[in-house]
Amino acid sequence: MAKFPENFLWGASSSSAQIEGGYDEGGRGLSIWDVKPLNKGTCSFHYASDFYHHYKEDIALMAEMGFKAYRMSISWSRILPKGEGEINKEGIAFYKDVFKECHKYGIEPVVIIFHFDLPLALEEKYGSWRDRRMMDAYVNYCKVLFENFKDDVNYWLTYNEQNMLIFFGAVDMMGGTFKRNDLNDLYNQAHIQIVVQAKAIHLCHEMCPHAKIGPAPNITTAYPKTCDPKDQIAAYNMDDLRNNFYLDPLVFGTYPKSVNTYFENHHIKLEIEDGDMELLRSCHPDFIGFNCYGNDTVEVLDFYEMDYGIFEGADNRDLSYLKALMDKPGVGKSVENDKFPKGEDGHSFDPYCIRVTARRLSDRYHLPLIITENGYGRADTLEDDGTIHDSYRIEHLKETIKQMKLGIEEGADIFGYCPWSAVDLVSTREGITKRYGFIYVDRDEDDEKAKTAEMKRYRKDSFYWYKKVISSNGEDLD
Repeated sequence: MAKFPENFLWGASSSSAQIEGGYDEGGRGLSIWDVKPLNKGTCSFHYASDFYHHYKEDIALMAEMGFKAYRMSISWSRILPKGEGEINKEGIAFYKDVFKECHKYGIEPVVIIFHFDLPLALEEKYGSWRDRRMMDAYVNYCKVLFENFKDDVNYWLTYNEQNMLIFFGAVDMMGGTFKRNDLNDLYNQAHIQIVVQAKAIHLCHEMCPHAKIGPAPNITTAYPKTCDPKDQIAAYNMDDLRNNFYLDPLVFGTYPKSVNTYFENHHIKLEIEDGDMELLRSCHPDFIGFNCYGNDTVEVLDFYEMDYGIFEGADNRDLSYLKALMDKPGVGKSVENDKFPKGEDGHSFDPYCIRVTARRLSDRYHLPLIITENGYGRADTLEDDGTIHDSYRIEHLKETIKQMKLGIEEGADIFGYCPWSAVDLVSTREGITKRYGFIYVDRDEDDEKAKTAEMKRYRKDSFYWYKKVISSNGEDLD
């Protein structure tokens, strides 16, 4: 009978930019998330869920649920306000306190080094990751973290969802803006980001020999739309372009060959410098963290010159536009899957996503796996009596955990599960209205109100359900 391993790391996730707040406190510098355009009607990330002032309360609530792990990220701008140079001692002290509070309750911090929120000063100085000087800045940042937190952190993650910035990066539509990004530039940024992750892994092994470190991309598995062999080949090639391109070099020291056709069609040429591939070949991540919300279904798509002008003026909250960005001419396109079940509120979801993908990753890479994000976001209702009845979220997580358990029995080497998110936080595109947490944060999209809001915490129905799941080590899912 399927069982979760003993000492399985049950927990949940967050990111500094989306939960922390305190954007102008404690010596923190600005990040690109503090100034980026916002979608109409959504709040900024300035105050977020005010974890900066509520961390003791929040971690106590995590402990009440029985958390064994808390996957969080560190704000680069809080540690190095300019991204490099002078270290902010207040920032170091803040995270020391957070880690101390976690350990007080036996919660293992699983720490992402970089979760999208690049210090603004670095963007202004270097432009983007296309400038290889960014590698030195990142490695120096890692060195500061490893020096200061080597006794506090046993699990490090290099970079959150690097592949999503590239895979969906052809167009930037935040806040109704329209910026076309060159694919050759994007994939050369990807190469630099992959190489610098290898540098971080080497450095961690040198400076923190007791710690483990791995990448944290968003990984799925492509289901072929039909039994047509062309759809199967499209699914294979989509997996290489969307997923394996970001893991193969860190594990095997090579890029998957099938991406070459896509690169030729789109005039992409990686600028690989001397020593890059040698660094990758000698890189040995200890495990793989991966975010997984649902697998893609793919059919073959012949090559054509894509017109990115169709995205001008688009609202990136409209999933049809995000789906269109998944069209990769010459590889495949994402299509609906009518085999997915529908939840009680009518949403279609893929409860098999972790089971299928974890098995594929275990077979391909032979490394331990931890799920670093998974979940269901939508609006919740705070009732007059302080309850939040989110049975739709319980249903989604219950069915996913049930399948994940079977995947472990079938050979998937999973050692932890940290869904998104522990506490309600500000969604990348949809503000605080789209909620994922087990813990409700009482605030709305009004930033002026948020400045002085109490941001009271409430336990959702899913809080009590997940507590039961953890206490039974995944046996009691009802």
